Amino acid sequence: MTNELELNRILFKDYESKIMSAAEAALLIDNNSVVGSSGFTKAGDSKSVLPAFAKRAETEDVAITLITGASLGYTTDSDLANNNALIRRMPFMADPALRKSINEYKVKYIDQHLSETIEQLICGHIAPIDTAIIEASSIDENGNIIPTTSIGNSAFFASQAKKIIIEINTKIPVTFRGIHDSIVPKSYPDRDVINIQTVSDRIGTEFITIDPAKVVGIVFTDITDQPAVISEPDDKTSAISKHLLNFFEKEVEKGKLTYALLPLQAGIGKVANAVLTGFVGSKFKNLTMYSEVLQDSTFELFDSGNMDFASGSSITVSEGCYENVLKNFDKYKNKLILRPQNISNAPEVLRRLGIIGINTAIEFDIYGNVNSTHISGTKMMNGIGGSGDFARNAYLSIFVCQAASKENKISHVLPMVSHVDHTEHDVDILVTDQGLADLRGLCPRERAEVIIENCVHPEFREEIREYFERAKETVGGHTPHILSEAFKFHTRLKETGSMQK
Repeated sequence: MTNELELNRILFKDYESKIMSAAEAALLIDNNSVVGSSGFTKAGDSKSVLPAFAKRAETEDVAITLITGASLGYTTDSDLANNNALIRRMPFMADPALRKSINEYKVKYIDQHLSETIEQLICGHIAPIDTAIIEASSIDENGNIIPTTSIGNSAFFASQAKKIIIEINTKIPVTFRGIHDSIVPKSYPDRDVINIQTVSDRIGTEFITIDPAKVVGIVFTDITDQPAVISEPDDKTSAISKHLLNFFEKEVEKGKLTYALLPLQAGIGKVANAVLTGFVGSKFKNLTMYSEVLQDSTFELFDSGNMDFASGSSITVSEGCYENVLKNFDKYKNKLILRPQNISNAPEVLRRLGIIGINTAIEFDIYGNVNSTHISGTKMMNGIGGSGDFARNAYLSIFVCQAASKENKISHVLPMVSHVDHTEHDVDILVTDQGLADLRGLCPRERAEVIIENCVHPEFREEIREYFERAKETVGGHTPHILSEAFKFHTRLKETGSMQK
């Protein structure tokens, strides 16, 4: 039964008659329909209706195409995949069970640049949204949605959907508002300029505007976002951070940057988080961020006084940081903006602001091509996310990863990557725990020299250098490769369990 405190979150009283259970709302989702759900990297996602639909699929032959902002939290993607409730999934995922279904081709996965999903929906390149499921902290007096810890693609999903289901999350304080900047782009050829000239500029509204007539269900939940797992910096991530900070200091000395740098972007995960944590207590002050995911390190930088403002599409943090942000929201409110991902990742804005993009690679090769998504060229790991949006348009495009892993059985710097997500043309700086390679202004052979010298683990350096020298002598060309040997590290790993000889 709905209590008075829950009803106080609905200022638009016409919605009160549409309050229902998650199971009842799940029945409103049509079989073979396209569902657009809120959620961006485990933040602000559907925590009851999508799980209820997965439960429905245990006993009923129903399945959907699911489009979100990015990955979902808890076991939602797993439950949907395991119950055969997914036909297609896009544009990003990071769930082990769903990954297995994708690699077994039980789910058709469309891996997209995160700035592209709304564009493809606008143009009709992919099927339109039938039902939108959006998490809210409350509903305003006009029936509009006050989002929670992410925006992602929610605003456009709600504008295009035929039906809207709203999940009101009572774990989010009703005071958690004022940080959102929601906007829905116009269709071509009437597209407006995205008028963002600083990271703190606002161009939209603090709520998601919707047509109340589309709302078919209101569901109450009381589940927090799934906490991010934050690993303490280790020797490798600390070394990567040190190499990168030293590089930035040299850029300042050369007069290319100031100690405020330019707006930072960092991908999700322990390496990127450790790199940002390295700025705490550093010489770099008045930092700003224009990114997708605001992690623990963002709030550490706020608390240290090193960062002034951060713009993102979601807040994805550990349990302790989550509680701190909600408890001390007034402290951070004027330092944050959450935007739709077509704005947080918009090429126009990224190029204008001069973003320093720091993203994680699975592997890269001696010429600077980067693989961010596939294991051994075949098995999907995670999606490309927004790394391509930022790499192509950044002032500095930086990729980081460890030089070797699994007791040095796997080298992450190779003669040729097994899958290309980011070509050499979009990569400026490569960093491993071994060192940093500045590729700016270098031709392919020059890039190979600095990558081999600075980034390769010592246990693989001699063999990779020998490959490069033989390729130059026996094949030649602009980008020397011995095609019969270019993937020998990968084939050796498959045959022996190690890339080492």
